[in-house]
Amino acid sequence: MDVDRPRKPTLDTVAGAVGVSRATVSNAYNRPDQLSAALRERILETAAALGYPGPDPVARSLATRHSAAVAFMLGQQLSASFSDPALSIVLDGLASTVDGHDHCLVLMPGGADRGGPRPQTVARAQADVVVAYSLPDDAPALAAVRARGLPMVVIDQPVLPDTARVEVDDAGGARLAAAHLLELGHRRFAVVTFSLRPDGGNGPASPARLAEATFRVSRDRLTGYLSELRAAGVVDVPVWECSGSRRELSRSAGRTLLTGDDRPTAVLCASDELAFGVLQAARDLGLAVPEDVSVVGFDDVPAAEHAEPPLTTVRQPLVDKGRHAGELALRLLDGGRPGPPTRLAVTLVERASTALHT
Repeated sequence: MDVDRPRKPTLDTVAGAVGVSRATVSNAYNRPDQLSAALRERILETAAALGYPGPDPVARSLATRHSAAVAFMLGQQLSASFSDPALSIVLDGLASTVDGHDHCLVLMPGGADRGGPRPQTVARAQADVVVAYSLPDDAPALAAVRARGLPMVVIDQPVLPDTARVEVDDAGGARLAAAHLLELGHRRFAVVTFSLRPDGGNGPASPARLAEATFRVSRDRLTGYLSELRAAGVVDVPVWECSGSRRELSRSAGRTLLTGDDRPTAVLCASDELAFGVLQAARDLGLAVPEDVSVVGFDDVPAAEHAEPPLTTVRQPLVDKGRHAGELALRLLDGGRPGPPTRLAVTLVERASTALHT
């Protein structure tokens, strides 16, 4: 014998119990300023007694076409993304800005070789605005955002027309790092960079590979390094590509680059995480930093100051980058225009990982 299950209470159930309209009950949850405090309290007390949890957020988003969510698109899988301390700091700045504005943050991770989320994921995501973090120029997810007509904020890359963007002076920061090492007398260099393309490439980067780079930050930092070195007459600088900003990858790169009589006396790294790996590689090979090789990073994450030795690096305002992106997202949600890109300044922080070459 089947027993009918009790029906779940609905908005109409509460309205009938209180003796008001369905719209009045809805206002108690969504527009409380439309009701007296006493009436709203009576409606909420009745709803609690009946076991009514409140309006379904999915149904509400379908009706209003607003989901109260900010989508954050990542270039890599979550495990790889959150091993990057620079990303964590940027995300903290973004989240602290969005907090308090009744918006939740939806993370959309990328894949190992896509350079961003699947377009299908973007197509069905419930979000009012999208923040894209460091995606390649040709990421399929970008077209999916445009197809939905969602406003978008880009952090770092790519450069898109009519899109809000927050970036730092990547090329300028790289030039500062290269100039610092040139002033110390170094003439044999190597560069360790993160991804040029989202295809998992690892190893020495050929000129053709460099020319085909689809990550703007990689291009700009390499341009800054190599142009500054060329201006000083330093050419034929080996560039090693790592498929991510992970120290185990640059440790392997460093063990290869720092072997041999003609090894570089200075290594420029596109991130602090990559620099930490090169520092470990030098220790593996019995080389002293900075006596045998100088190393420079980029970011100035908290661990840089406490590295062994403390890392010379290019400081970018990571928290401010996230905050600016959050402010832009909120402005777009209010109907504002993207405006010109926000470019933040960088500075060189000199520590003990670099020294005069004699």
